Order: sequence, then C-alpha cells, then structure tokens
Amino acid sequence: MLIRKPNTTSGRRIPRRLLFRNPANVLPILLLLACFAFSRVDGQKTDMPQKADREREGSMAFTLSMEHPEAHYFHVVFRCSGIKKQVVDFKMPVWTPGYYQVLDYAKNLEHFRASDDRGRELRWERTAQNTWEVQRGASSSVVVQYDIKANTQFVAQSWLDTTRGYITPASVFLYADGYLHHPVTVAVRPWLKWNKVATGLEVVGEEGHMFRAPDFDILYDCPILVGNLEALPPFTIQGIPHDFVGYRLGEFDRVAFMEDLNKVVETGIAIIGDIPYKHYTFLAIGPGRGGIEHLNSTTISFSGEDLRTPDGRQRVLSFIAHEYFHHYNVKRIRPVALGPFDYERENRTNMLWVSEGLTVYYEYLILRRAGLMSGDALLHDLESDMAAYENKPGRLFQSLTQASYETWSDGPFGRKGDSVDRTISYYEKGPVVGMLLDFAIRHATNNQRSLDDVMRALYQQYYREKKRGFTDDEFREICEKVAGTALPEIFEYASTVKEIDYAKYLGYAGLELVVNPPRNEHVSGNFHLKPISNPDVLQLAIRKDWMKE
Repeated sequence: MLIRKPNTTSGRRIPRRLLFRNPANVLPILLLLACFAFSRVDGQKTDMPQKADREREGSMAFTLSMEHPEAHYFHVVFRCSGIKKQVVDFKMPVWTPGYYQVLDYAKNLEHFRASDDRGRELRWERTAQNTWEVQRGASSSVVVQYDIKANTQFVAQSWLDTTRGYITPASVFLYADGYLHHPVTVAVRPWLKWNKVATGLEVVGEEGHMFRAPDFDILYDCPILVGNLEALPPFTIQGIPHDFVGYRLGEFDRVAFMEDLNKVVETGIAIIGDIPYKHYTFLAIGPGRGGIEHLNSTTISFSGEDLRTPDGRQRVLSFIAHEYFHHYNVKRIRPVALGPFDYERENRTNMLWVSEGLTVYYEYLILRRAGLMSGDALLHDLESDMAAYENKPGRLFQSLTQASYETWSDGPFGRKGDSVDRTISYYEKGPVVGMLLDFAIRHATNNQRSLDDVMRALYQQYYREKKRGFTDDEFREICEKVAGTALPEIFEYASTVKEIDYAKYLGYAGLELVVNPPRNEHVSGNFHLKPISNPDVLQLAIRKDWMKE
C-alpha cells in the first residue's frame, strides 16, 4: 500500500516516495462496472490454506446494481442456498487488506432486509456494528438485500456517481460467518451509460457481467473498476498478459509509458524469478493519491499529465513499481499474521517494516536496474528517507517493529498532534535498514549474495513450499543463513532505537554519509550519500554491482 504524503518541506526536496503516502490529502477516485470486462484472476491460490468449509453445500451469489449513481448508492442482493445453520450471522469486514486501518464500512450499509427464496420476510436483528443476525427458519435459502452508500473518494473506500464507480469489495460485500472459504459469484449490472468493467476476478460466461472467486479472501482482494474506461495496449512476459485499464488517463505518450511499464514488470519478475499469476491488471482509478496491491492486480491513482516531466515520470513509475512488487512482498512473501485474515479486527504484525519498508527499497532498485533512474537519483531517494527519519525526534522513542505493530492506531506515518513526536514511519526507516541489510549480506558473502537471495528464499520456502507466511524469527533466520553469519546489529536497528552506524555499513559499499549542517535539536541536517575516494576491491565491486554503474 502506498499513499501520497503532502508535499511540504523546509527547503528540502521531498523524496518521490513520500509524495504518494498520506491518507490525509487523499483524493483517489472512483469507478464502476459495465458491459465489457477486463478480467484477470490469480488462478492458483497456493498462498492461502486449503481449509474445508464448515458447510460447503449450496451456492453464494451477489448481484450488484447501480440504477441511480447520482445518489451514490450500490444495491446488493446476496443469495445463499444450502446453508444448514438455523441462525446466520452476516458480517461486514472492518478493514481491507493492504490498508492497515480499521474502517467503519458498516456505517454505509442501509435498508437491510432478509427473505427466503420465495420472498417471505425472515426475522433479523443487528447484533453488532458490523453484524446482522438472520433467522433462517425452514427455508433452504436466505436472500439478503441492502444498499451501500459509496461517497468517499479514497483507494480503500468505494465510490459511485454518474462519471464512474470504484468498488473496494470489503466495503460492499457481506460474508456469512463460517463461510469465508466458500466459492462465490458476483453478477454486475452496470449503469446503462458505461461500457467496461475491469477487475482481477475470473469471468464466467461470454457476456462479461458475471465473475467468480474461489472464496471470499479472493473476492475481497479483487477491486472492481467501472465506467467508460480506456485499455492501453497490453504487453506479454513469458506468455503472461499484463493489462493497463483506467478512467480519464489524460494526455501522454501511451506507447512510451507502456514500454517503461514493461521494463518495470520485467525487472521485478527477474528479482524473484517466477510469475505466480496467470494475468495481471493495473487499474488506474483516476487522478488522486494512493494505491493498494492485490494478488493479480493493483489499484493506483493515476494521471498521465504527471508523466510529462522527467521527475514526474520517475515519480509515477516508482509508485507503480512499489505496488507491483507488493504482489511478491506482502501478498506472497508475507508475515504470518497477514493471511488468512481476520476481517473483524486488526491483524497486527511487527513486520510491516519488511513488507512496506523493503518494498520502498526495491522500488528504487527496480527503477535503477530497469534503466529508468540514474545512480544519483537512487542515492538521492535513500538520502531523503534517511533525512526524514533522522530529523524526527520519534527516532529516539519508537522502533521499526513498534511502528509496524502500532500502525493500526498510529497510522503509517506516526501519530499526529502529539505534544512530543514519539513515533516514526516504517516507510522512511524501513528502506534505510533494508539498504544496510543488503550491504551487510553482500559484505559477508564477498558480494556473492544479496537481499535478492533473501527474498527468493522466503518466496520459495514459505509461499511455495510451506504455503504460509513467515514468523519474525524465521525472517531473521533466512537473512542470516543467506549471509552465512549472524546479523545482530541489523536486527537491533529494527527492534530498538539504537543509533545507526552509517559509516560501517555504508562503507561496505564504498559510500559515506555527509550531514550538512550537523544535526542538533534546533537544526535539521541535509543528508548526502557519496562514494568514498579510495575504495578497496570489495567495496568497489559491491558499489558497482548495487548501483549498476
């Protein structure tokens, strides 16, 4: 997940990364459903446990309509047949994967009613903020109907008006308690003026209005974009198609952009060496700020006008590289707490510094390796992250692991409004520690191995073989196994507020840090990374390999 942060500094250029991060000024956007479908699905859900449902009989099917989009309401009909429970709890998730905040989606649900398959009303009551208890009685089916108000323009919310619609499934579709692992279909009835539907869900039939998911985890992972959408010419990598579909894309060189995007994806794939999806779709939801990753798609705020300047082009591509690499790092290479999900409460983990912070680090590396960023720009982005972290008093109070765990209450950028700033952002310190970890591994192995080997090992051992996430200790074990040595200091930098020995770790890569003016309690320092003048053979080899000089 990436959200733009307001572009405010005191004379210092904001790193490109931070321009994409803060929910405060979020103006993502909207989009909906229609007659022609761009649909892609992961095809193999090996990263989720293959549990048997408590009761798998029958079917579960949604019908989603929007006859009066000017009122901002979706109408939902949820048909459940074959349920054997006498009392069924229908629940609305309280958060959506990829955005680590509790959101009161249930407040947008109105006009709830329940009936049997003959239309006879069933007794129900609201037993919690996000729960509706229905008495099934003698009926073999339960039909639940309700309206969802979709009037928030944000990438983790849903939106509907006469120009477009955007569906965050966790904010629209209820689930029957005990049936999260049951297959489900979604029939979309678009507004008559729209022509396209884009989603990662699998299409059922020829008309393109019906979609299916093997379970509700996949349903909640596949946003739906609807409207009069534009599809850019797709590209194929190793036989796998990659689509870019969006609303109001703007004026820009579409051919050049797709060529750059192809390079980003190819470079990301080369890091892991495997493509785990059958199709991938970039859903551009319009101008704004924000993006959320998914197994075989990503939703991104996008305006082609941003591509018209060199800095804007790098900023957009960096943003997209971040969201794309997340399909590896967090969707498949993931902390054990992040799947299977508990949709009723926070899913806390100490490891978002790995999931988010290392993804920030890799977006820089991807652009550099793809030839879309200079070596100086790579250093500059890391300088900016270092300065953003080191110039805040929160570094003296909160560790990376604490920031990860407390993001549900603090937010991804730390608490706002404290009399004393005691929090940090894993988006800022995370990539810095990732760089130091990379250099430590390279130094310990004579530049024969790197952080790339850690990511590949995690992918193979936990996603492919064990089909689960990793624990905190398992992540460290993999890092130290790849390095061939213990790395206690690196993990102290993650779990404590210990001052970082930049000279030691940057020196491994033939770099040094210059802070000017010297930082003190009254003056923020400007951080500059530069090559040392007389590197030894190993330092020079690491720097050249890392910077692709």
